[in-house]
Amino acid sequence: MKHQKVSDLMSDAVVRVQRGTPFKEIAHLLQEYDITAVPVVDAEDRPVGVVSEADLLQKMWGGDPGLSPEYEDRSRPGGGKASATDAAGLMTSPALCARESWSVVDAARVMARHGIKRLLVVDEGGRLIGVVSRSDLLRVFLRADRAIRTEIVEEALVGSLGLAPSSMQVDVVHGHAVLSGRLPDDVSVTVLEEHCRRVDGVVAVEFRPAGDTGAESSASVGP
Repeated sequence: MKHQKVSDLMSDAVVRVQRGTPFKEIAHLLQEYDITAVPVVDAEDRPVGVVSEADLLQKMWGGDPGLSPEYEDRSRPGGGKASATDAAGLMTSPALCARESWSVVDAARVMARHGIKRLLVVDEGGRLIGVVSRSDLLRVFLRADRAIRTEIVEEALVGSLGLAPSSMQVDVVHGHAVLSGRLPDDVSVTVLEEHCRRVDGVVAVEFRPAGDTGAESSASVGP
């Protein structure tokens, strides 16, 4: 099974600045485009840092050491930022980046680990090509139930576990997958559920042995 990639969900319209971009121009860009941070790139369009609203606000309140809301675990003493006049002095560096080939799981894991809301996306040469946010990644949960069901059957049951497509009744409603049937001795319920959870858009997985209709019935999604 292949998760959607960062390149499938990212936005390629990225406002960017260079090291010499003045303070006021950065403030203007954040307001004009209604964004909270802007990447700083070098002459070859490779990210070297990020300037956020928090970085600019240090000019206002004196630049005492503190934590940037978007780059908490990588922030540094901010005293110098209070006197900075351009992106080079204001930016938090290095910038956290994702490769366009990363899966949505890879990107979500890095965002969670570092407590950030978005990742810059770079190509194989390290050049900035987009940005992906938490809300972008959450779009995988907007997949149609029919598409989720098809992938569970074709990729999880047949492709990964080697089961016949007719061996299991698969119902998906609002991302909740219910599988009914008999499992072969060499496939456990745990393994079955694990493979189904790997399908993008699955919210929950439930297995019901043949003959067990469960407390509630689930509306069937047709083939």
